[in-house]
Amino acid sequence: MAATIEFFFDCSSPWTYLAFHGIQPLAAETGAEIVWKPILVGGIFNTVNDSVYRSREKPNPRKLAYAAKDMADWARLYGLRIKMRPTVFPVNSVKCMRGAFVALEQGKLVPYAYAAFDAYWGDDKDISQDDVMAAIVDKAGLDRAEFFAKIADQSYKDRLKANTDDVIARGGFGSPTMFLNGDDMYFGNDRLPLLREAIRRAA
Repeated sequence: MAATIEFFFDCSSPWTYLAFHGIQPLAAETGAEIVWKPILVGGIFNTVNDSVYRSREKPNPRKLAYAAKDMADWARLYGLRIKMRPTVFPVNSVKCMRGAFVALEQGKLVPYAYAAFDAYWGDDKDISQDDVMAAIVDKAGLDRAEFFAKIADQSYKDRLKANTDDVIARGGFGSPTMFLNGDDMYFGNDRLPLLREAIRRAA
């Protein structure tokens, strides 16, 4: 029986940008199924991990310098462009992440998320702005009018909150959070090798 990976993600997270690119070849290699779970990472921080805000207000300069190098090394490994920090950081990703459900419904989550990640982390575009989101929608092959109508609908707001509440209830504290076969949690891009080994052990 194929393994199932629930991938809880927010496009405003740089480590999620990296993990999104890494999880797909891992799934192809292991035969695992990915279940995409859009969330709002700010909702997680507000509820269970507000230390993120304190570390942004008073960062450790050595740790910050190393994190920039670490991120650049990972981006090079994946062949990605990444600007850290973007001009607008942190960014309000709520429209983008509600829109992920629209893309999911139409089988276009992967191209949509690629476009959103690349716009924000690669091209330094503010994904809270409608014109930026419109270009992402076009790139993913979605209909603009339908997209903007749906992300304003309460049901899409509720779905995003439900996923965010779900990952919090299961012990998550950020993005990306991954669960293997329901209850085995992994957090962060750098845990993908551990996830790979867990899938192999369970096979």
